[in-house]
Amino acid sequence: MNGPNRRAVLRGGAGLSALASGVLSAPAVIAQGKPFAGTTINASCFQTTFFEYLKNYFPQFEEKTGIKVAFTMQAFPVYNQRTDLELSTKGSALDVVNATFIYTGRWIGAGWLTNLDTFTKDPKMTPADWAPEDFVAGTQSAMQNAKGETFAFSWEGGAMIQAAARYDLIEKAGLAMPTTFDELIKVCEATHGKEGVAAFTADKLHHWNWIPYLMGVGGGVFKAPPENLTPTLATPQAAQSGEWYANLLMKYGPDGLLSYSDDQAMRSQMSGRANIRTQSITWMVPLAKHAESTVQKTVRYGLMPAGPAGNFSGCNSHGLGIPAGSKKKEAAWEFIKWALSKETLAMVVKDHGYPSVCRLSVINSPEFKNVLTLNGQDVASLYLEVLKLGGKSGYMKYRTVPVYPQVGDKINKAIERIATKQQAAPEALKQAQAEAIQDLQKAGIKVDT
Repeated sequence: MNGPNRRAVLRGGAGLSALASGVLSAPAVIAQGKPFAGTTINASCFQTTFFEYLKNYFPQFEEKTGIKVAFTMQAFPVYNQRTDLELSTKGSALDVVNATFIYTGRWIGAGWLTNLDTFTKDPKMTPADWAPEDFVAGTQSAMQNAKGETFAFSWEGGAMIQAAARYDLIEKAGLAMPTTFDELIKVCEATHGKEGVAAFTADKLHHWNWIPYLMGVGGGVFKAPPENLTPTLATPQAAQSGEWYANLLMKYGPDGLLSYSDDQAMRSQMSGRANIRTQSITWMVPLAKHAESTVQKTVRYGLMPAGPAGNFSGCNSHGLGIPAGSKKKEAAWEFIKWALSKETLAMVVKDHGYPSVCRLSVINSPEFKNVLTLNGQDVASLYLEVLKLGGKSGYMKYRTVPVYPQVGDKINKAIERIATKQQAAPEALKQAQAEAIQDLQKAGIKVDT
């Protein structure tokens, strides 16, 4: 497949360093002297651009604190599987971990992460101007327990927006960015195949991509999460939406779409082979910013289309936390405090154009708006609007329950069966419902019969 390789993608915002007026000094770490000199902490996350950028500043952090950071990244499913196992044993191999959105309910509920309020409320450990309240509420809700105690701080807000790589084709058809599901189909019908461009593209994580469309027609994954986790996949709304979404993928997507990863879907847009995608903003910025993008002058952005029941743009977040078994918790906090400080985040935004920060002070800054002015469009306001949507009604609660990974796997397989016509939508989702209930009951979860 043509297009940038993964390493090039991870450097996608590197050209934005020209925005910086000069080399920024590293933000100060509160500890005086170097009480942690000679300390090495082990940190881990899934593969992501944020930590590729952040690693550039690790030497500055080590110079300030004496702490060396051994940071590893793995593929998303590999990281989650390994970290889940490590946390479950309360081992001490890791000192800082990514609190993955779909696992936060499980990891926090099981007591596998450290309560970070013990650090933020101690003035000797955290200065008042570090400002925990500066993090967007919508991104922090998944990082807290029912009591409101905090176990991680967000480094990424996965706000789902819409991007049309070849908006010029939509204009030529006399149409505009779709704002509803019906308009999306109308645009796809009018533009698919024009100049060899597929009208729509997506990746294979259907349990993330499909759910906003399911909710948009009044459906849902569970009856009333997190209290009632009875699956609601065997409903007329789910069958209707599953068939509609599978048709969207297969009728208007490029060949091989069902096997696409995040990277491949992004490349299909960057190369101009596919037009519209609804996905987290992190995957959309390179369309306008990456040096190898062929659609920098034709891309346009908008909110995700809304359904009859409303707009339920996906809104997730990932945070940094400290395993309960870590023996270097204070040094680990020094790293989190530095990595997610206003100064460090502003530096990553200014130098690399990172679009998914979670601090309001940075999001509202002129630098952030400048970085997220993409092809002349204010995308920063779209980003914040989605984060606020997700935090307002709590519709993303379905995704933070401990059992969601198992249920999500059943959803992925059901959509694939519908798309490949192995099963009709009602039968595929009825099977997913039955399999999900079995998993829930094995986990001791009570469901309605």
